[in-house]
Formats: sequence, C-alpha cells, structure tokens
Amino acid sequence: MLYWAAVFFVVALVAALFGFGGIASASAGIAQILFFLFLVLFVVSLIAGVVRRR
Repeated sequence: MLYWAAVFFVVALVAALFGFGGIASASAGIAQILFFLFLVLFVVSLIAGVVRRR
C-alpha cells in the first residue's frame, strides 16, 4: 500500500510539472489517503503485536 501511495505521489509530481492541475490534485489526494491508511494499519499491527506478546 505504501508502494501505491508513492506511485500516486510520483504521478502527481509529474502531472504538476506538466501543468495538469486536476490530475495532479486527484493523484495527490489519493496518495495522501493511501499514506494515512497505511499509517493507521501500521499502528494497529504494532499494537496487535505488543498485545500478542503479553
């Protein structure tokens, strides 16, 4: 999932470079959503790992 967030971020950068505002903002939004989703899943898995060890 972090890979896809990075891919959409790169697509947003390339689109912004060429001046495609709508595509750039959509790709940046998708990258941001995927990044935060990855972050939440990472924290949940960390908490689950700590609870499982006890």
